[in-house]
Amino acid sequence: MEESRKLSGKDLITIGIFSAIYFMLNLAAMFTGFVPVLWLLLPGVTGIVTGIPFLLMTSKVRKPGAVLIMGTITALLYFVTGQFTVLLLITFAIACVLSELYRTVTKYDNSFTHMMISFVFFCYGMLGSPLAIWVYKDSFLTQIQQNGMSAEYVRSLSGLISTPMLIILCISPVIGGVIGALIAKGLFRKHFKKAGIV
Repeated sequence: MEESRKLSGKDLITIGIFSAIYFMLNLAAMFTGFVPVLWLLLPGVTGIVTGIPFLLMTSKVRKPGAVLIMGTITALLYFVTGQFTVLLLITFAIACVLSELYRTVTKYDNSFTHMMISFVFFCYGMLGSPLAIWVYKDSFLTQIQQNGMSAEYVRSLSGLISTPMLIILCISPVIGGVIGALIAKGLFRKHFKKAGIV
């Protein structure tokens, strides 16, 4: 039983493939950031589009470390592409640990509810991206304008900074994660199970 909990070479390949798919979908979701309000809701938006690779990976690799490795691969890819910040590193690390701990406590049970909750925890990793605007504010707005964002975009973004929006931001991973998990569940039922993937 102990041996079966060790990650095999096949497991690592599976994690790597789904991590790459997760990253590409995550990166695509970031392009919605050209609309200021969608960038502030990025954790929820990424949750909607990345539920499929996360739930597929966790359903296929029911072993310790799988979620942490997926998070690490994603973090490294973001670092390589220059999109990573210290704040994002912190939120990603916390989210990955919480998701992994939940998987451990539930003994890697593949019930939809457990996988969905684990995914919601994982979605909080992206909180660090838009959260920077509240943590750094003026310096952050100056930086993005220097990086090419229009003055109109910066004004629109600045006008959205508020406590209610911060609360919505913190809730968005739950909403997006649940929607993304439900989408994945629908596809599992219609396509993946028929194809024998899960």
